[in-house]
Amino acid sequence: MTKQKLKTHKGAKRRFKVTATGLIMRTKGPKSHNRRKKAPRVKRAFDRMIPLEGPDKKHVERLLPYGR
Repeated sequence: MTKQKLKTHKGAKRRFKVTATGLIMRTKGPKSHNRRKKAPRVKRAFDRMIPLEGPDKKHVERLLPYGR
């Protein structure tokens, strides 16, 4: 009997990136909404990706089985 492959969640695949060290990175929230009102410094802060932490990380790891 062969072992079955696990399916990757396509939405999670597009939203999260896995680094070479295994960190799951996410973008910050209100990146494009009302962008004209925001200061350039704030807009640059939304461009950065930050690591996922806590129980959310375990949930996303399950959605991305081959990201580790």
